Amino acid sequence: MIGYVKGKVLDISDGKVILENNGIGYEISLTPAALSRLAANKEGGVYTYFQVKEDGFFLYGFDALGERNLFTKLIKVDSVGPRKAMDILSEISAKDLATAIATSDVKRLTAIKGCGKKTAEKIVLELRDSVRGSDDTPDFLSPVSSVDSDAVIALMSLGFSRTESEKSVVSARASGAKGVEEIISAALKTLAK
Repeated sequence: MIGYVKGKVLDISDGKVILENNGIGYEISLTPAALSRLAANKEGGVYTYFQVKEDGFFLYGFDALGERNLFTKLIKVDSVGPRKAMDILSEISAKDLATAIATSDVKRLTAIKGCGKKTAEKIVLELRDSVRGSDDTPDFLSPVSSVDSDAVIALMSLGFSRTESEKSVVSARASGAKGVEEIISAALKTLAK
């Protein structure tokens, strides 16, 4: 599975980006948040979901790990496939969507283009408990930057799990750490507790 792609933006069109990494161009369908960041920076990384279908392979890209995790929860709901989940995330931020699901706000969900009442009720019914008790929520607030990604990779190389590394980087960022070294240092202090 391809879980993360980082590289230089070669092209952006129709909600998709081509990210060049080591001579390979990955075509990735993006959420608006990820698209906006990559368009502004002309390079960067996105968390991805890799779908294999009879008619081809598809990559979907997300600005934060929590956004991708919410997407993977959405596609488990009957009648919500990857394209519909991307359409939903194009209409509402991951944070607002998680809040609407957690608070059973069916009215807010039906305001999303292509999300009828039955689909909205299914999403709330099937995901409400998993979104309420989710550890992913802080990730919705923290977009992926190459600095964050490098810090997570460095911490993982020191033997920490991806989850521990990501949470400690989010915590380090919240405390004001900025550069890779500063983030790693602050994250290690958090992990040492």
